[in-house]
Amino acid sequence: MGTVVLSGAVVLVVLGFGNPLYWLAAAGVLFLYVRYGLDTSAPPAPGPAPTAGTAPTSYKAYRDRRDKQAKWERRYRRERPLESRRQERERSK
Repeated sequence: MGTVVLSGAVVLVVLGFGNPLYWLAAAGVLFLYVRYGLDTSAPPAPGPAPTAGTAPTSYKAYRDRRDKQAKWERRYRRERPLESRRQERERSK
């Protein structure tokens, strides 16, 4: 995200040679990024489960996540049998 913000600020600075209002916009973007977007000092989120987009770091973490997902899927099928049957029919088409 930092590269997108920085490249956008550079574009605004370059455009600012024609219209100085873009320089103010670039300064505002950089200020907001430094103030709210730059969060590298924050500690990592607690909890053993990785986020959905990241790969597990070990086979045990993968297995735990897979077992937890299977448990939730079984619970969903048990609590919503009609919906799960409809989804199965749609998948089989």
